[in-house]
Amino acid sequence: MKEKKMWWKEAVIYQIYPRSFSDSDGDGIGDLNGITSRLPYLEKLGVDVIWLSPVYQSPNDDNGYDISDYRAIMKDFGTMEDFDRMLAEAHARGIRIVMDLVVNHTSDEHAWFVESRKSKDNPFRDYYIWKEPRDGKEPNNWQSCFSGSAWQLDEATGMYYLHCFSKKQPDLNWENPKVRDEVFDMMDWWCRKGIDGFRMDVISMISKDPAYPDGPVTDGIYGDLGPYVCNGPHVHEYLQEMNRRVLSRYDLLTVGEAAGVTTDEARKYANAEGTELNMVFQFEHTDGVAGEDHVIGKWTVGKPSMPVIREILNRWEDALEGKAWNSLYWDNHDQPRAVSRYGNDAPEWRVLSAKMLATCLHMMKGTPYIYQGEELGMTNTHFTSLEDCRDIEEINAYNQYVVEHKMVDGALMLKCFDTVARDNARTPMQWDASPNAGFTTGTPWIPVNPNYTQINAEAALADPDSVFYYYQKLIALRHEYPVIVYGVFKARMMDSEAVYAYERELDGQLLTVACNWTDQPQPCTLIDERLSKGGRELISNYKEHETGILQPYEARVIL
Repeated sequence: MKEKKMWWKEAVIYQIYPRSFSDSDGDGIGDLNGITSRLPYLEKLGVDVIWLSPVYQSPNDDNGYDISDYRAIMKDFGTMEDFDRMLAEAHARGIRIVMDLVVNHTSDEHAWFVESRKSKDNPFRDYYIWKEPRDGKEPNNWQSCFSGSAWQLDEATGMYYLHCFSKKQPDLNWENPKVRDEVFDMMDWWCRKGIDGFRMDVISMISKDPAYPDGPVTDGIYGDLGPYVCNGPHVHEYLQEMNRRVLSRYDLLTVGEAAGVTTDEARKYANAEGTELNMVFQFEHTDGVAGEDHVIGKWTVGKPSMPVIREILNRWEDALEGKAWNSLYWDNHDQPRAVSRYGNDAPEWRVLSAKMLATCLHMMKGTPYIYQGEELGMTNTHFTSLEDCRDIEEINAYNQYVVEHKMVDGALMLKCFDTVARDNARTPMQWDASPNAGFTTGTPWIPVNPNYTQINAEAALADPDSVFYYYQKLIALRHEYPVIVYGVFKARMMDSEAVYAYERELDGQLLTVACNWTDQPQPCTLIDERLSKGGRELISNYKEHETGILQPYEARVIL
């Protein structure tokens, strides 16, 4: 089946984490005016869309993913006038803006929840998920995604409310049609303002198993809620209603963060008929791929195996071909830095491996996402103590596993943080070598990675061989060659432990990609075979090549 052409299939998206991107007023916190001031940089990079992590009013228990007012801007970030100016200036540069939609839960300071907890017969009571105690305790054994029980006792009424994340993030009850009405009306309000789409936070979790059964206990403390809150019985029904009432009325990009999603489910969420979303984020290649170096829960000190990642990504490419659209990413605000997690951030290999990873991802079929600083090859930071952490997930995990239950040694937990903690992605954007990396004139809300004097945008823009200009070229190639967007994916060299290779084919054009994921030369004849048949090189991270091998972290693309 011939792929239907859509602008969001051809786009490259750049995620901004506003708190850490650019501070315009010296308070140590990034803001909307800071983003507006950096639009020329993003225009130079060539991206088509900005995905903006939440900028709504929030008490910031989970860095803005706990929203107290969906129609107001967080004071840390500026005003609605600042937002409107940013939107207008982005549009003037041909850059669209996609908002982060967080509607699985609100803040406990949202007006709906303030009312909901007042009494059992309050009109807003059923906006959230309330349960009576079971044997005087929590309604079931579920563990919150941020450690501890997923249930919080509310003394006023003696009942528990569900919070799959922080206790300050009560889950909305999507079974209540009034909740859906409120959400859809709010979405429509933003669409009328002129935004270009939504990235939907944990959208696969909006429909729960109505039985609320106990989950399997994996760490000896709490039960896993995943099977009972992800891809629930009504999730597709709710999204189809959202599509009918809001999404289909505008020309939007929609991507759902879909924890626990399978390829079968993804074909429903992102179906080619367009009845739900454009695409989903899956997490198989980011979570649970470190094997024997796993410590506890999500925490690990290991590096993922390339053959395991390849199998996952290739399986998704094959399963969605012609049936649904794929999203492509290595890192985001919830994941560690790509070059540290998948590549090699040692000084001698950082640039080469960052370019290799970029090549591997951007030549695949799907819409690519770049996380701020990825185009500079920014790396993970180092945690010396719990005081270095700002993220509620890390702090709660340390307290649960190290302090309270003494299941993990503190030094080992900090090594896990060095490997996979979310704060790795949240250190400030490294703009230049001046104090605080040019991010702020004040004290940054989270410390800057000390390597900013070597790794920063100013240095990258002055170096024609930088990671930045490599990303710029990859984006330009995607815009120029339809085979990169629409070509059918075919895996190659699946028996190699070191080389990730594949082909893309469209209308008789063949694109061949080969990437060495190691710091040692690796045999590869695929590229030479293509060149011998008249192929030409589109891009590579090496200027000189050797016959029959790929050099350390070498990537080559032949058309």
